Amino acid sequence: MDSTAMKKLTGVERSKEIHLKVEGHSLTMVMDNGEFIRSGPWHVGGHDWDIELRPKDPWAGRRDNPLTLLLTLRSHPRTGSGSVKASLTCCLLDPKLKPSSEKRIASHKFSKSGDYSCRAVIMARGELEASGYVSDDSYVVQCFIAVLIEQPEMVVDGLNVVSPLSELHVQIGGLLESKTGADVTFVVSSSGEAFAAHKAILASRSPVSMAELYGAMKEKSSPRIEIKDMEAPVFKAILHFVYTDTVPELDDHNGDDESTAAAAAMAQHLLAGADRYGLERLKLICEGKLAERVDVDTVSTTLALAEQHDCSHLKAKCVEFIAAGTPENLDAVLATEGYKHLEISGPSVLTDILRVSRGRKN
Repeated sequence: MDSTAMKKLTGVERSKEIHLKVEGHSLTMVMDNGEFIRSGPWHVGGHDWDIELRPKDPWAGRRDNPLTLLLTLRSHPRTGSGSVKASLTCCLLDPKLKPSSEKRIASHKFSKSGDYSCRAVIMARGELEASGYVSDDSYVVQCFIAVLIEQPEMVVDGLNVVSPLSELHVQIGGLLESKTGADVTFVVSSSGEAFAAHKAILASRSPVSMAELYGAMKEKSSPRIEIKDMEAPVFKAILHFVYTDTVPELDDHNGDDESTAAAAAMAQHLLAGADRYGLERLKLICEGKLAERVDVDTVSTTLALAEQHDCSHLKAKCVEFIAAGTPENLDAVLATEGYKHLEISGPSVLTDILRVSRGRKN
């Protein structure tokens, strides 16, 4: 059968609705020109993306240094052409989460990790503060990421057919659900819940599992392995990620405080689990989720977690949040139980806070 690629057909994969909430708008007034707030990674079209929000953008080509957003490719392009085309569509949401009629689009052809789009210019800072979109010193930007997916049209026995999108993650995930061919069982000590899995898949995804199952740390060929110091829902989520490269447990489906808090709590546990099994992509996803929810109540606990598991970006965000706060904000942080625990568990971090604070004053 002679099959040759004839031309490219295109389709679009679009992200779910993303809400970026900027809390502490007044604090962004003291940010340096060009400093940005990063959200991500967001997995769309088989690639990982960051959204960067710049409260004061001197490179937007305007004198008023407006609020802008841009899209950055975090992963490497995995297409035949060696590049990927994507766009970021965004607009402000009012306090009732009604979108503005003025939408801004930034698009780009991304050739390598780190490439970023042109800027989506929202509005001047002065206009933003008078627009009615800022409420309780915060505002929300609605975003969508769209990725152009090229599908080759093939000729098979004289018929034109379209090569379908990959369903590899669905098919591999089906093995986890069906347990077909499973050759190892993990039992979570705290609950006794058991999970059947496949050694080869685990070893291919996790260097720690490779060592435990096939290397010097081999568990004496035991088909049953005990999992300590981890709850069953967390281990289940890690297995799901290993098989599918997705982590739906971190999705904030409802958007309410309870749902957001539950997703953040799961991110904390998954971060520790990802570090334990050497799952760097999952670790970065958890860092991004936790970075979105750094506030007075969570910053100390998150900072301690970042220090413990060597999360440099998350640690830097927490240190900056504490060091850049008002005296009232700092007093509130110092009064939390998390900060008292941090003084005991990670005293070296306090030096970093003082160094950053001193640098901002100089």
